[in-house]
Amino acid sequence: MVNQQANPDESKSSSSSGWSGWKHSSAVRWVLLLLFVLLFYFSLAPHVLPKTYNIELGKASDRDIEAPVDIKDEKATLQAQELAADRVEPIYSIVALRSEVLLEQIFARMEQLNQDDQVTLENKVSIYRSEIPRLYTDYVDQFVQNNKGNGTYNDTLLDEMAEVVKSQAYRIPEETYYKLPSLSAIQLSDMHLVGVNIVRKLMGDSLREAETARTKVAELVNASTLTERKTREIVQELARYAIMPNKFLDTQATNDAKVAAKENTTPVVVKQGDIIVHKGEIISKELYDRLSSIGVLKTKKSYWPQLGLLLLSVLFLIVIYSYLERAAGLSSGSTNMKYSNAQLSMLLLIFLLNILAMHIVELTQTQEMPYVGYLAPTAMGAMLIVLLLDIQLAVVSSFLFAIMGSVIFNMESGQLFDFNYGFTTAVISFAAIFAIHRASQRSTILKAGIMVSLFGSASVLAIVLLGELPPKSEIIMTVAFAFASGLLTAILVVGLMPFFEVTFGILSALKLVELSNPNHPLLRKLLTETPGTYHHSVMVGNLSEAAAESIGANGLLCRVGSFYHDIGKTKRPSYFIENQTNYENPHDSIEPKLSKSIIIAHARDGVEMLRNHKLPKPIRDIAEQHHGTTCLKYFYHKAYKMAEEAGVEPDFTEEDFRYPGPKAQSKEAAIVGIADCVEAAVRSLRSPTVEQVESMIHKIIKSRLDDDQFNECDLTLKELEKIAQTLKETVIGIFHSRIEYPEDVKQKERLA
Repeated sequence: MVNQQANPDESKSSSSSGWSGWKHSSAVRWVLLLLFVLLFYFSLAPHVLPKTYNIELGKASDRDIEAPVDIKDEKATLQAQELAADRVEPIYSIVALRSEVLLEQIFARMEQLNQDDQVTLENKVSIYRSEIPRLYTDYVDQFVQNNKGNGTYNDTLLDEMAEVVKSQAYRIPEETYYKLPSLSAIQLSDMHLVGVNIVRKLMGDSLREAETARTKVAELVNASTLTERKTREIVQELARYAIMPNKFLDTQATNDAKVAAKENTTPVVVKQGDIIVHKGEIISKELYDRLSSIGVLKTKKSYWPQLGLLLLSVLFLIVIYSYLERAAGLSSGSTNMKYSNAQLSMLLLIFLLNILAMHIVELTQTQEMPYVGYLAPTAMGAMLIVLLLDIQLAVVSSFLFAIMGSVIFNMESGQLFDFNYGFTTAVISFAAIFAIHRASQRSTILKAGIMVSLFGSASVLAIVLLGELPPKSEIIMTVAFAFASGLLTAILVVGLMPFFEVTFGILSALKLVELSNPNHPLLRKLLTETPGTYHHSVMVGNLSEAAAESIGANGLLCRVGSFYHDIGKTKRPSYFIENQTNYENPHDSIEPKLSKSIIIAHARDGVEMLRNHKLPKPIRDIAEQHHGTTCLKYFYHKAYKMAEEAGVEPDFTEEDFRYPGPKAQSKEAAIVGIADCVEAAVRSLRSPTVEQVESMIHKIIKSRLDDDQFNECDLTLKELEKIAQTLKETVIGIFHSRIEYPEDVKQKERLA
């Protein structure tokens, strides 16, 4: 980007001095940096900071209050959880009690006791009446004890089982106890087999109530092999006694299921943007606490989000500042730095316009149509920065635009950034940068816009296809909006370019190409009225452009500036040697002081003509500064010689024969001045050699360096050496047919 330097005529006025001071004031610079932070902060604040309201308990709300984010409705969620828990059916578990084991124990005891002749009948009846119930209880208790803690059944289920089994124990009729002692071993054996089989069969089903299975015992006994009535009756009673329930309410499993149902219940969420308090609604304690918990009360406001956003804004500034400091010495305070406050102001304005365009599009974005965000001309800022400032700065800025776009267009609650919009913004910004960084005409902007459209459409299509496919109509709309974004970007850039060029005096590459058109009134005037000067200017343009590009300066500015640098000669064309083809030199017949005034005036006249035709200031600066404060030595020595011949003391000094300046304030002005002298010097040589050209270029540069002509621009000795080398190569290329190489010189000497 070209430095914007003050015009010397304007710098003499106090207002111009103030303007120049403003451009390089450290205080103003820090104010601009602060404005960057404020821009980032307030542009992102509506999307990351919750709104707060002045609400009083027990009073009616004066407005509708929307949820700033998705909010979990605790009360409704609790109700939903309770309802889900109520819907959980009680869980019953099967416990493998194996009641036939109890029956086997009873038969084993009867076989033992009935064979004991020492025990009387009455005692046997008494023993059966007490031991059979005890065997039942001991069996249940032993089962509980054996299974507690082994993980097969939970303890709650075992306790529930023991209680239920004992409560459903069968009561054996009293007369049965009197029948038991009379059973023989053979009868017991037959009864044992039938009873165990019946119990095992009936207990194979799930039984919540033992009575259900007990009703089936008689039928099974009657169908058995037992033929005696007494044995069938006793087996029925004993089998009924052994049958127990085996399906029990599992309280712990039920409670666990209820807890799981509560945990799996989808929280009731108030969506972002939903009204949580209607206008006129009385603020109850419950509602007040709810508003307080989500941080929308001013009295309960949390400042952590503000601090986080401020830090994010400062980080954005650090990214920009670090690049500017490294690239241009922003913090050095130099008046010759690449990025003055004028460029910083323009960068701030570009950011403002780009962010404003994002917000305008974001206003039309809805939950139903989130893809409208792809219409935003987010690549506009990157394109403007490339055209008006610098391509590397555009790349840095694109990262910031991508991050900001991912925040501004984020429609998903619960997350700060939306990758889709950030990725798309980055893609189209980089596409714009590389499509336009060598723009030479306005139509290039349209071509870059088409590239943005294509890459934007491709990026959003890739994102859509990688995720869950939406309806085809939505895919088409998404791609269409992304494509339209590129065209909108091109239109806005074309419209904004003249504004920036006029407001900030910027000479973009596009503007420079337009000014190089030979049909421009001044160039046409130069060609028709002073063809020699026109040819000289074109040659200077070629030389200076090559020299500028060799050191990284603005070669296009040097070339176009060279076209206009001698436009002032059109006022008195015959007084300049390149236009004196068919008549004598008028300087031979006038005083040296008058000649000096005429020659020096061409710079001042040129600036005036350029100003009248509204050419940008950098072009005027080159016309004004290309001679710096160099001395017209020819006319000085001529005047000094005339004074000596007249025998009078000279009433002038060398300073009286110098250009008024100012000295070159930019690399471009200094390079044009060097190329101007080199072209004129080469043209004055009849048969120049390579050595003569090289010596002459170094002599011209050294003469200007010794005369302090480069003190006010930031050319280094290394750059001056590169300029000299490039000028030599370019001169040899341009004047190839006139310049003699060493071999040609030696051949002429031999022929002579």
